[in-house]
Amino acid sequence: MINKVVAKIVGSHNDRLIKKLSKAAEDINALEPELQALSDEALSTKTQELKQKFENKVTLDALLPEAFAVIREVSVRILGLRHHDVQMIGGMVLHDGNIAEMGTGEGKTLVATLPAYLNALTGKGVHIVTVNDYLAARDAQWMNKIFDFLDLSVGVITSDMLPENKKVAYECDIVYATNNELGFDYLRDNMAFTTEQKVQRELNFAIIDEVDSILIDEARTPLIISGAADDYSEIYQAINHMIPNFTKQTESGEGKEVVVEEAGDYTVDEKHQQVFLTDDGHTKAENLLIEAGVLPEGVSLYDASNILLMQHINSALRAHVLFHKDDNYIVDGDEVVIVDEFTGRTMPGRRWSEGLHQAIEAKEGVSIKNENQTLASITFQNYFRLYNKLSGMTGTADTEAVEFQAIYNLETAVIPPNRPSTRNDMSDKIYLTLDEKLEAIAQDVEGCQKTGQPVLVGTSSIENSEAISALLTQKKVKHEVLNAKQHEREAQIIANAGAIGAVTIATNMAGRGTDIVLGGKLAEDATDAQQQDWQKHHDEVIKVGGLHIVGTERNESRRVDNQLRGRSGRQGDVGSTRFYLSLKDNLMRIFASEKMAVMMQRLGMEKGEAIEHKMVNRAIENAQKKVEEMNYTARKNLLEYDDVSNDQRKIIYKLRDELMDANDVQDRFIAIRQGVVSELFADYISPAQAEEDWDVEGLYNALKADYAADFPLQEWLKEGVDVDELESRISQGLGQICDYKEEIVGSEQMRGFEKAVMLQTLDHFWKEHLAAMDYLRQSVNLRGYAQKNPTQEYKRESFAMFEALLNTINVEIVKALSSVTINENTSANDVEQQNNDDILATHSNPLGENTQHEEAVVMKNTPNNSQTYQRSGEKIGRNDPCPCGSGKKYKQCHGKS
Repeated sequence: MINKVVAKIVGSHNDRLIKKLSKAAEDINALEPELQALSDEALSTKTQELKQKFENKVTLDALLPEAFAVIREVSVRILGLRHHDVQMIGGMVLHDGNIAEMGTGEGKTLVATLPAYLNALTGKGVHIVTVNDYLAARDAQWMNKIFDFLDLSVGVITSDMLPENKKVAYECDIVYATNNELGFDYLRDNMAFTTEQKVQRELNFAIIDEVDSILIDEARTPLIISGAADDYSEIYQAINHMIPNFTKQTESGEGKEVVVEEAGDYTVDEKHQQVFLTDDGHTKAENLLIEAGVLPEGVSLYDASNILLMQHINSALRAHVLFHKDDNYIVDGDEVVIVDEFTGRTMPGRRWSEGLHQAIEAKEGVSIKNENQTLASITFQNYFRLYNKLSGMTGTADTEAVEFQAIYNLETAVIPPNRPSTRNDMSDKIYLTLDEKLEAIAQDVEGCQKTGQPVLVGTSSIENSEAISALLTQKKVKHEVLNAKQHEREAQIIANAGAIGAVTIATNMAGRGTDIVLGGKLAEDATDAQQQDWQKHHDEVIKVGGLHIVGTERNESRRVDNQLRGRSGRQGDVGSTRFYLSLKDNLMRIFASEKMAVMMQRLGMEKGEAIEHKMVNRAIENAQKKVEEMNYTARKNLLEYDDVSNDQRKIIYKLRDELMDANDVQDRFIAIRQGVVSELFADYISPAQAEEDWDVEGLYNALKADYAADFPLQEWLKEGVDVDELESRISQGLGQICDYKEEIVGSEQMRGFEKAVMLQTLDHFWKEHLAAMDYLRQSVNLRGYAQKNPTQEYKRESFAMFEALLNTINVEIVKALSSVTINENTSANDVEQQNNDDILATHSNPLGENTQHEEAVVMKNTPNNSQTYQRSGEKIGRNDPCPCGSGKKYKQCHGKS
């Protein structure tokens, strides 16, 4: 209450920020006459002048007014577009490393040029991040005219580019790219064998378009580089045939008040998108698996060896019960293609994880692709936090301002529109049944078309859009459908959605990257006559009320509803919006209180009658808040776990970079070898133990088996050497083995070979560690039943696992370099090539809620796969001393193998 009173007196924090930045915009405006007087040639030299000032220690903040004024003047001359003051304010918010909320049609693409130009003056590069390849290429081509005039280079990164072309693009001053490609390139760079193979440079400054879509909606979706795992297609098919035998258990009530009305084999938790087997379901599952020959008779489904079977059953149940064709995915030929729940776009190549995608492939009868094993992984949350400075822009960020601040330390500023909105957001209409709602929607659309008012009908799924399309077709209402199945016609449909009498049915409108212009889109090369004709149509649409938005149901997120609303009333245009709901809608059914249904029935509502009331709207908003809070908790929980992996990832990647940057890793290898020998020696022989307790034979066998070193330990002890001397001789002996190999191939080849083995060993065991961390994460929540904090348990165990990983890597490096047989033809490329076959990059969610994007490396050979080569050079006699320095004859030492 006190805060509200204070805000009314002195203004909110956002009001004060906008007022402060408005004064700065006036300073920029004051420079406009001076720049207008410059010739094109003089204006184009401003970049070099500003760069020189920056090199002379003038800060970017001090350069901001002049830099922004330069960009505006160039935009006017090149594109005919002048940045409004509110766009200048948006640019300042982005430069400060915050989020600018700007409505649809406010020109966010043009706004991004302001901070991009200013920060590009440092020479460290700027990344402008978009949600798809089309927008990245379009924006780069459009804005390049401005940057090219100012002598700045612009690059664009798309998924189909070759690495060498990507490297050139990343070297540009300003780079347009998708969030997926940036993340994948980061992971690929950290699997490279040489610095030259890396494509990215320092992650300096990122401006994220549709920041809420990328940092909120996609936050739980890890980017994964993976390799092929085992083939379980036969098991998926067998279990798929069993699922129709399972029946759903009918329950009423919530929490402890749940009452079983009809017993069944599984229960469904729609709030959390999970399916659980009942006791009867477990018994039935075991019997069916035994009949199918998948589970041996007398063996429990809960045996440790059958964990994967349980996962397959759960995935198959979720595939049949929770994931629906033409809603969550479509079938395109022999492929199951995911549909993005936020944008309605198809996402070719992406795959659900934990066997869910394979289960859906079995359900739909298409070929089942193999599962994958993680080689490298990062979430968008942790990737974008790697940037020195981060900012973003969107039309809908304020509802998630708390999360942006808590996780990314980004403040959200709501930028006022250039022209005040005149859109009329009408109250929701709520009906008892789905059929009543659809009929009301059809009547609304039909009425608008008769008056010539264009209508955009927003749906949440392909299935719903086709149901409404069928109803409108029945009523002879001409319309267009925009969903994943009409992807290629998207630009044409959007271009005409604002025309007189146009009716467009579309799945979620986020990330479309195109504004709906009243009167239809005017071609860039339009003649005067065409412009006059367009103006006439534009005025007619405004006269009948502008674009009318019809929402067919409330989304789980208020942001998605606001994105749909934002398509109407751009740049101060007139417009109207209304949402139609029924008690059978998912949001109402799962989250809204049952009291609402009872209340509506008590009111004696007749068929076709709707209710409009503020209390009902509040109930809906509260239901949306519940979902948003639940999703925020899930994202926050994921981040707590991923932060542990992220700390470890940074250490491993730093170690890789050090290895790649080093020309000579011999000193590092010698230090590693000495440490390994000391630990190995301590395992078998300790000065603290009596000599008769030493396990000399065990040490001898370990050296011989793992390090190909046959040292006469017993003879050395008989000579009276002490413990320190014995350890020193072993260390020197292993060193002489490597020195001998170096004499064969030469120092340069040996250094390259050492580096390659160290990198491959690091990658191989990091991959194994990631798999172990995944298993730990999946199982650690069960410790909550033992009154232990799962997060703390995960942190404690993962730390111990990481320590063991670093030790294992050192041991395996020494084993590999000591035991491998090489000749003068051996090169680092022989080892490196093992890493470059069939890489698979995936974009996947550990909860099975999002996706995997397939690209290309399976490590076919591990560091333990020793390579055998033919010897060259002078032959060593069987009775000659072994060159390794052991003091034994060659036939009794390395000549044995």
